[in-house]
Amino acid sequence: MAKKIISLFSGALGLDLGLEKAALKIAVAVEKNAIAVETIKLNRKEKLPVIQSRVEDVSATEILKKGRLKKKEAFVLTGGPCCQTFSTAGKRKSLSDTSRGLLFREFKRIVLETQPRFFVMENVKGMLSAAVRHRPLNQRGPGFPPLEKDELYGSALKVICDELAQLNYYVIFGLVNCADYGVPQKRHRVIFIGSRDGEDIVIPDATHSGSNGKRPWRTLRDSIGKLKQGRPRFIAFSKQEIGFLKRLDAGQNWVDLPIRLQQKALGAAYDSWGGRSGFCRRLNWNEPSPTLTTDPCGRATMLCHPTRLRPLSVREYSELQEFPSGWRFAGSVPQKYIQIGNAVPIGLGRAIGKMLVSVASDTDVGLRPKHWKRRGSVICADPVLAMRLKKRRKTKLNPPRMRKNKDRNAARRWLQQAA
Repeated sequence: MAKKIISLFSGALGLDLGLEKAALKIAVAVEKNAIAVETIKLNRKEKLPVIQSRVEDVSATEILKKGRLKKKEAFVLTGGPCCQTFSTAGKRKSLSDTSRGLLFREFKRIVLETQPRFFVMENVKGMLSAAVRHRPLNQRGPGFPPLEKDELYGSALKVICDELAQLNYYVIFGLVNCADYGVPQKRHRVIFIGSRDGEDIVIPDATHSGSNGKRPWRTLRDSIGKLKQGRPRFIAFSKQEIGFLKRLDAGQNWVDLPIRLQQKALGAAYDSWGGRSGFCRRLNWNEPSPTLTTDPCGRATMLCHPTRLRPLSVREYSELQEFPSGWRFAGSVPQKYIQIGNAVPIGLGRAIGKMLVSVASDTDVGLRPKHWKRRGSVICADPVLAMRLKKRRKTKLNPPRMRKNKDRNAARRWLQQAA
């Protein structure tokens, strides 16, 4: 009998398709977006049961009934509660964003009420450093009140871990790079895996890296270098952007433009700091793709083809996320980019699914007392990451040139006052 998946925040089914490659089967999906629901129906002619609704408006009873499941019968419950609120590219409202930041509590509610054997929750890397309340950088430093505890880096992660512990599952979490699992994309995700019975769950071992006897990362060329497309579908760059990109070779970005054009290419971001590698970016054939965003034409998230004056096409996006070659996406070109960019690559889901199946087969014969004792605990499964989280700074400030008070000693004293 197939092991069943309950899928929440399903989108175009990226994570769940990966789990299915480990011999699991989606029993029911919950997705509010009509275009994503249409995508599911376009590809699942066997009529996968889909509940088109916000997760917060759906009861566990309805989910179990639609999936023809009983409580405790689902093998795994999956979902990625809306991640933009934790993203370093957004406004980082985190848990103070009541419409999106607290969706993990809805995920928790469904886990509690359906009691799957395992759960998998994924989110962006920014979840590890997010604060419960985000204070803008221009409101930090000398002259401003000290930070409160819920404004410190990592305060959101602490709340999430404390609340997941209330499920009485054994929960582990870690930061993974999808490229380590054969995905032709450097995409970092935070993964939480929970076991109702305290089984020996782990973060799957990497299969790719190019060192330690592992296979090399798959590159952009490996994935789409020989891809044949009749008429690729994409959103065209502006004339100004094409003018910049004409001057760049594969693997280059705005820093490789003539100095006289750099400020024009970056606009207001020229006087900023931090990650700006996505401006005027041409991709490199010999490396995995950067993280696919929901907009490959965005000024700060540009994903230009290595040799053509266009962004990656919808088909290329799909291939880099490892969707089946015949998978169809509903909606307009921008809507297709959003669905694909929001998905979890198939390879990561496959690796997690294989781990869960292996763990289940090892413990189906009976659980030992040690398993039950660790329920209710939430641990970082990577000792190196755990140490980094423990030693990380409490916050950061704008560089001195961007502060009203440029006194470094005053800044140091302000930082020491952080709660």
